[in-house]
This record gives sequence, C-alpha cells and structure tokens, in this order.
Amino acid sequence: MGFVLHQRLAADTLAVGELGLSRVLMMNDARYPWVILVPRVAGLRELHELDREVRIRLQDESCAVAGYLVQRFAPVKLNIASLGNLVSQYHLHHVVRYDDDPAWPGPVWGHSPAVPYTAEAARERLSDLRGGLGL
Repeated sequence: MGFVLHQRLAADTLAVGELGLSRVLMMNDARYPWVILVPRVAGLRELHELDREVRIRLQDESCAVAGYLVQRFAPVKLNIASLGNLVSQYHLHHVVRYDDDPAWPGPVWGHSPAVPYTAEAARERLSDLRGGLGL
C-alpha cells in the first residue's frame, strides 16, 4: 500500500502543495501561521526509519519552510516539532510564535480549540504560502 495521509491530519489541515518528498499542509488555525510537512513514505512513524539521504531531503525541506516562515512572519520563535501522540504518521510541525499569541509561552497543542480560517483568509494564506515556497 502506498502513502495515505492520516485522516486526522486531513481533517485538521488545508493542502498547500507538494515538495519533492513531503506533502505540505497548513493547520486550519488562524491564530498561528502553522505548516506541517508529511513525508510521502508509506507507513512512516519515526524519523530514524528513513534512509540517511531521505532524512537529509526532509531536513532540507524543513529548513526551506522554516526560512520562509521566519522571513515572512518575523516570529519571536519558530517552533519545529514532531510529536505523534495523536497521529502516529510521521509529520513535522512548523509553528510561528509570538510573545502575545494565545498560548505563549506554553505549547500550542491542547491550549484551546482551533480557530478555523475564514474561506477568504484561507485562500490568502494558502496563496502566500504557495508563492513563498514555490508551490
């Protein structure tokens, strides 16, 4: 069986596009610029399961996303994390943080329910991310 996006990731995000290795998603929470990379590798649960060359490709994609998010949004901090407690499929979060965001200084996970983008705001943010990431 090939790569299939976990149903929870599909439900909680909007599709941005595809990089060489990863599907790029935007978390549907308008309070935070939040991008998720999901390597298109069937059954992947942990980073160490990837061959070295593929891990390097993932790191390069993560750095490209991180660089764009920092350049575009000028955060106080960019949190990059892979937790997997609720979704075991390997995925890598890139969350722009400001010292006045609702969850600061704690983690965004479990802080409060997401505030979905309006249709117009989602279109604008997706267009911005696609342009900035060359998708």
